[in-house]
Amino acid sequence: MQMKVRFLVFFFAIPLVLADLQVGFYKSTCPQAESIVQQVVQAEFCRDRSITAALLRMHFHDCFVRGCDASILIDSRSEKASEKDAGPNQTVRGFEVIDNAKKRLEAACPSTVSCADIITLATRDAVALAGGPNYTSATGRRDGLISDPEQVLLPGPAISVTGALQFFTAKGMALDDMVTLLGAHSVGVAHCFFFDYRLSNYEGSGAPDPSMDPALIAKLNMTCARNAGATAFLDQSTSFAMDNHFFKQILLRKGVLQIDQELALDNTSARFVSGFASNEVVFHQSFAKAMIKLGSVQVLVGNAGEIRKNCRAFNAPKMKSK
Repeated sequence: MQMKVRFLVFFFAIPLVLADLQVGFYKSTCPQAESIVQQVVQAEFCRDRSITAALLRMHFHDCFVRGCDASILIDSRSEKASEKDAGPNQTVRGFEVIDNAKKRLEAACPSTVSCADIITLATRDAVALAGGPNYTSATGRRDGLISDPEQVLLPGPAISVTGALQFFTAKGMALDDMVTLLGAHSVGVAHCFFFDYRLSNYEGSGAPDPSMDPALIAKLNMTCARNAGATAFLDQSTSFAMDNHFFKQILLRKGVLQIDQELALDNTSARFVSGFASNEVVFHQSFAKAMIKLGSVQVLVGNAGEIRKNCRAFNAPKMKSK
């Protein structure tokens, strides 16, 4: 039986300039830039549909540390660790997709397209391929010059809505942005160690988390019993589609991560959950808007930072002339 993938495509217009970024930034310097990234992502998506979740996570983890500057891509060296070594980033993947796009872009337009823009464009294209909104991304980001694991402070899966919101407001984002972006869990997975405490001994009670559906608890217990590194889909309904079923699931107490379930239980966020669960078009519109906003967080533009030739390493220092 051939599996069918549903594609829902919406186009959203945004202003031509956003936080000094520009739509069509590479129009004259590398006109094929966006199509090259799209081709690389499409080829990977055909091979592995889970790449959408991987790129969304990479993009989020990058933007929430020093801003969207591709600092997450830097490889650690023997003498200096990078963001990749930080605990929350050790399960981030998809770096080879960025490498492949960068290699092709360097061949077509050397030292022109930033790794930060590649992450943003690749994530956008992966979202559209998974049936999410197809939105316009402004470009013109520069790559950062610092990658420090000590600066990787991200909201964890057991955090409250109030606690998580503090991370988002610190980046200039609001509650609706947070609820919307957590909708990316529609295509994500989580390792059992992120939620197994909810399955049997929640808060030392000797019983499962009462906010979780008993049938889901039984299913997850079977999944996690198989091996220590097992994972579970965060949306147990349509696991590879960027749709609104994630919000429908958490309304039914089927949130795998505690923060996901809290979205439906907390009075401040529940109204957004209900709205997205009842109207997929509204969710897609909100998701496109929130992703554009996320992509403009603390970006480097103009002469700041650099354009890396290799996304995994800072450029070699330029020799100063005497």
